[in-house]
Amino acid sequence: MISLRQHAISIVAIFLALAIGVVLGSQTLAADLLSGLRADKADLRQQVDTLTERNRQLDEQTAAADRFIAGSSGRILGGTLADRGVVVFTTPDADPADVEAVSRALAAAGAAVTGRIALTEAFADATEGDRMRTALTNVIPAGAQLRTGAVDQGSMAGDLLGLVLLLDPASGQTRSTPEELGLVLETLRGGGFLAYGDTPVRPAQLAVVITGDAAAAAGDGAGPNIARFAGALRGRGAGVVLAGRAGTADGQGPIAVVRADAALAAQVSTVDNVERELGRVTTVLALGEQLNGGAGRYGTGAKAASLTLAVVPG
Repeated sequence: MISLRQHAISIVAIFLALAIGVVLGSQTLAADLLSGLRADKADLRQQVDTLTERNRQLDEQTAAADRFIAGSSGRILGGTLADRGVVVFTTPDADPADVEAVSRALAAAGAAVTGRIALTEAFADATEGDRMRTALTNVIPAGAQLRTGAVDQGSMAGDLLGLVLLLDPASGQTRSTPEELGLVLETLRGGGFLAYGDTPVRPAQLAVVITGDAAAAAGDGAGPNIARFAGALRGRGAGVVLAGRAGTADGQGPIAVVRADAALAAQVSTVDNVERELGRVTTVLALGEQLNGGAGRYGTGAKAASLTLAVVPG
């Protein structure tokens, strides 16, 4: 007969064996797990190295393409906008390098930049709407009338500036006197809505609005205001192109707003990769498309229809 002491010793032995088994098993499991993690780490490191090298190659190819397009822009664009006047508008987040590059592309196309006008943060800020609408209403030229649908600040500004600054598409003539144009510009500059240099701004046939990425993330209505400004401007002239960086085609970015609105997208051409040489050349080609009555969505961002124009306008 087994004594109580022997029974207790047996139970202790069982638990001891279990404990030893757990320890030995956990050591084996930990070793296997550590070995697996090391293998995963090596595999991930190889993937990172491969992707890094691929990214470097793509960067080099993109840079080479930019250099080629920059060197060929004269042949690509030569004469496409000969004797056309273009006014250049810039938003507060527009990159100066993009503005200069687009200006050079316009010159290569034979266009004359008749003025550069910087739209300020107050211009696009929805909280400045009432003050800006008051300023616009007070300088409408005698006998002129803004479109009834232009009630928000972006649309009103585009309509009025288009009226006094862009040539009539039908007649090719100005619709304001130099004094009326000067009054509109000076009033808006005095109100902190515009900025421009000492060189007089002259009427033009076409307009480019160059923007950056910041308006896409702004919570002050900047993106929609810039989009509606470009649309109203187009309603008064022969052509308008809205060009920006990649982020402008996302969220509430100006280009995203234009592309999401069928009426705006049918009027205003958009280019969402103006930081690249191809985007800068496309911006100028898109102005030629506008002159021919067309509109397109170009670049690599959301809702872009193609990378660039399939056919250079004649």
